[in-house]
Amino acid sequence: MAIALATWLLPMASLARHGPSSGLILIPASAANPQTIVVSTSLRFHTLASDFFSEDDGTIYVQTGDIPAMWLRDSSAQTKPYVRFIALHPKLAPLVRAVIERNAKNVLTNPYANAFTAGYKIWEEKWEVDSIVYPVSLAYTYWRRTLNRDLFTPRLHWALEHTVSTLQCEQQHAHCSHYRSKFLPNGGAGPRYAQTGMIWGAFRPSDDRVRYPFNIPQQMFAVVGLRELADLALAGYGDSKLSNAALRLADEVSLGIQRHGLVYTRQFGLIYAYEVDGLGHAMLADDANMPSLTTATYYGFAVPTSQVYLNTRRFTLSDANPYFYRGTYATGLGSPHSPTGWVWPLGIIGAALTSALPQDVGHAVDTIENTNRENSLIHESFDPDNPDRYTRAEFGWANALYAELTFRVAAGYDADPLPSAIAGIDFSAYRTPVIVDIPQVWFNADLINQELSDLLQEQ
Repeated sequence: MAIALATWLLPMASLARHGPSSGLILIPASAANPQTIVVSTSLRFHTLASDFFSEDDGTIYVQTGDIPAMWLRDSSAQTKPYVRFIALHPKLAPLVRAVIERNAKNVLTNPYANAFTAGYKIWEEKWEVDSIVYPVSLAYTYWRRTLNRDLFTPRLHWALEHTVSTLQCEQQHAHCSHYRSKFLPNGGAGPRYAQTGMIWGAFRPSDDRVRYPFNIPQQMFAVVGLRELADLALAGYGDSKLSNAALRLADEVSLGIQRHGLVYTRQFGLIYAYEVDGLGHAMLADDANMPSLTTATYYGFAVPTSQVYLNTRRFTLSDANPYFYRGTYATGLGSPHSPTGWVWPLGIIGAALTSALPQDVGHAVDTIENTNRENSLIHESFDPDNPDRYTRAEFGWANALYAELTFRVAAGYDADPLPSAIAGIDFSAYRTPVIVDIPQVWFNADLINQELSDLLQEQ
């Protein structure tokens, strides 16, 4: 039976003292935000305290908030913001490795499943290109942050091999794959398509079925993840064959994006499509779930100054995007996964993380704080005209991503991911704007580290 990580690290009874009153991150009024914003320090670690469970096999099962299942995507995203603290809080290192090992076992159980139960049973079997790449991103971030070779277990090596072989097979879907889903048209085979060099997919990052099988944000994320995997294969295992295979596939997918994923529009110029089929059809949109077109700079595919990216961003964050919604209390990206017109905090946070404007960041934090009225936990989506109407009381991924935003803009922490030199892009000059002055940065960073120290009982 799973034991909650909160009980492993900290007695549940003592969590009461980690409520909002135990520490408040302050973002004083400034040109970026007209009014002082107060952010709970403890809730930025809520997912770490409440959603991580220690298992008998030595792994960590990560529940995605209020749904009792572990998504490859969500669990990796829920863990990643805390990797940066390992140098000061070494007890986090085995925890992160245990999540990585757990997802390695999940991938080896079934690479086409996107979510699993605590007993390694399949919760959902929706083939999503980005889903299998997310654990690579977490492993790579851990390696770049720590250079700790304990990461490189035989099971992770097998999972990396399995990841590449699965993506290679789906690149040649018609000739290799046996994947079918009851949710797809044409007898479960999905919509028609042509070979593009990209990787065939069935479902989006939102877990909704695709309109066209080449979802461009997923392809972008796969390019970055495959290059990270190539680094891991060489650094961890000296496996040049696997590394080269990953690099070849990344280059082929990248070329496919450039050949088939770009569309010229009169209003915005050349932009990335959201989905294409290789037959000339393209869907112009963007969704709050990540990877998205808006967050292509967050996961390291696009340079923030790229004109095509900037054109695309102007489109995705405008009324021309069918999933961009406006209301009395919020404006931002939504998703067909939730009621039409409802905004996702995940989309607001993702847009802020990738903005160069302090005003965008301040407005995003203010919106998040003023629309989570019930318990200050982040919801999946909400009615922008009435934030008391929402889906999901506790969305673990969004809670973690809001922690990521807070760590960056209020405490000055550097960005993740840390793209490899092998990616050919230098992101070191680009940061999410910090919207507090230096003394407040130090104060907020100290509060954050104290909160984590209390949680880990390092005092």
